[in-house]
Amino acid sequence: MSDTSLGQSLSDMVNQTDSRYFYGLRRTTEGELFIAKVDQLKSHESIQINVEGDPAENFEDFQQGEDFLEGRDVNHKRVYTNLNYEQFRWDNRSISYYIDDSGNLVARINEDYTYPTGV
Repeated sequence: MSDTSLGQSLSDMVNQTDSRYFYGLRRTTEGELFIAKVDQLKSHESIQINVEGDPAENFEDFQQGEDFLEGRDVNHKRVYTNLNYEQFRWDNRSISYYIDDSGNLVARINEDYTYPTGV
């Protein structure tokens, strides 16, 4: 039985695009980097595009499937003050990013990775 009125399941519809997974990159004022990953097929996962603040500082052009890499200008200043993720992209692959024991940034594609707790 289909999940939608289009006769397809939600997973079939999402798998026909290159935008199942959302990856967002943000940096704190202290310089720490955070990567968020959201799977559209998991109903309990969500993202917050803009943080609270002056609506004039919001990013209003968010489109599913469209990458955004211009969160900072040439002087490294934030373009949209309220934008939660300075860069984001979409992909149909599950990518897990982590730092290995040698300090290298690793991207594990379509393989599960268990992140350490208490770090």
